[in-house]
Amino acid sequence: MILYEKFTLSNGLSVIVHEDKSTPMAVIDVIYDVGARDENPGKTGFAHLFEHLMFGGSINIPDYDEPLQMAGGENNAFTTNDLTNYYCQLPAENIETAFWLESDRMLSLAFSEKSLDVQRKVVCEEFKEHYINKPYGDASSKMRELAYTTHPYRWMTIGKELKHVEDVVLQDVKNFFAKHYTPANAVLVVAGNITVEQVKRLAEKWFGPIPAGEKYDRNVQVEPTQTAPRLLEVNAKVPLNALYKTWHIYPRLDKRYYVCDLMTEILGGSGSSRLFQALVKEKKLFSNIECSHYGSTDAGLLSIEGKLVEGVDMKLADAAVLEEIQRLLDGGITDDELQKVKNKTESMLAFEDMSVMSRATSLAMYELLGDANLMNTELERYQAVTAEELIAEGRIVFDDNNSNTIYYFAEN
Repeated sequence: MILYEKFTLSNGLSVIVHEDKSTPMAVIDVIYDVGARDENPGKTGFAHLFEHLMFGGSINIPDYDEPLQMAGGENNAFTTNDLTNYYCQLPAENIETAFWLESDRMLSLAFSEKSLDVQRKVVCEEFKEHYINKPYGDASSKMRELAYTTHPYRWMTIGKELKHVEDVVLQDVKNFFAKHYTPANAVLVVAGNITVEQVKRLAEKWFGPIPAGEKYDRNVQVEPTQTAPRLLEVNAKVPLNALYKTWHIYPRLDKRYYVCDLMTEILGGSGSSRLFQALVKEKKLFSNIECSHYGSTDAGLLSIEGKLVEGVDMKLADAAVLEEIQRLLDGGITDDELQKVKNKTESMLAFEDMSVMSRATSLAMYELLGDANLMNTELERYQAVTAEELIAEGRIVFDDNNSNTIYYFAEN
C-alpha cells in the first residue's frame, strides 16, 4: 500500500505528497495533461519539442540544469501521445531548489529564437537518427497511419513528418505553452523525506501565485470501428524481412484493457511465451517475435512483430502467427499459464514501486488517469481476470476485420 495525501491549490494545481523517511532524497514530478494526441494534424511533434524547450531556461533562470546540479540533483523528462512528464531528484534538504525551478518554468518559460533554433535542430536530428535512417525506424509510423484513420494516435510522439518540426515558429511555441502548460492542466507529486506540511507551504509559496489558466478541454475524435483488414507492403534497405501486425483494443481504464494486457504476456511476453516457443524455437520461422500493446490512455493497439529467418516466406510466417492465436482461442488457457503471467505482472508492479522516483511518477500518471489510488488497486483488476474472459475477448480482438498488417521486405 502506497500512502499519500492530496490537496489542490486555488489555481487548480493538484498536489500529491508521498512521505518516505527511509531515504535521504526527495523527488518532484510535474506531469502535464498534454501529449501528441493534442496537436494540430498539420503541426505535429510540438509536445515532444516542448519537452526539450522546457530545459532551455526560464525568464529568471537562464540555465535549468546548473542550479539543480549545484543542489546535488538530477532530472529528466519524457513525452508520450498522452502526457508530458518532468521529474527531478535531489537531497531532501535542498527540495526548495526544485520547487523554485519547476514553478519558474511553469510561470515564465523563456522563449527565444535562439533556444527554439537549438532545440529544433536537436529534435530534427533525433527524428532522422531514429525514424528515418535507422533500419525499420519508420515501421511504427507506418503502422499508426495504417491502423488509425481518425484518432490523433495516427502519428508518433516525435511528429508525423520531419517538416512539421522544421517549420515550427516562435508564435506556435508560445501558443502551445499558454494553452497546455498551466496549473489547471498539471499534477505535482512530491515524494521522499519530506512532510505534508512542508510541501503545502512550499507549494503555496512557489506555485500558488501562478495564474490558473484554463483547463484544456480535450475533444479527441473517436476512432471508428474497423470493418475490414488492412495490409501494407514496404520495401527498404534492411537486413531481414519483418512482420508487423496490430489489432485495436480498449482504453486504459476499460476493464478489458487488463484482459488484453495479460493476453500479450501469454502470447509473446517472454522466451517461454507461446509465439516464441512455437515460431522461434520449434518451427524456426522467426529469429525473434514479441507481443505487446501500446499502453495508451485512449483505445490503443495490441501488436505482434518479428524478424523472419532468412528464406522464410512472408505469407507462411503470417499464417503461422494466426495459427498460434487460433490454437490459443480453441485450446484455452490453463490455470497455471494464467497464474504465471499474473505473478509476472505482480512482480513488475512491485518492482516499479521500489524507488521513490518510480512511486512519484506512478502517482502522477494514475492521478492524470483520474485516480492516484489506482496505484494501490490495479493489481486486483489483473487478479480478477479469468481464463474464460481471455478467450472471449481474444475472439473479439483477433477478428480478421480488426487487423492491420505490414509486410516489411528487405530489398535485394
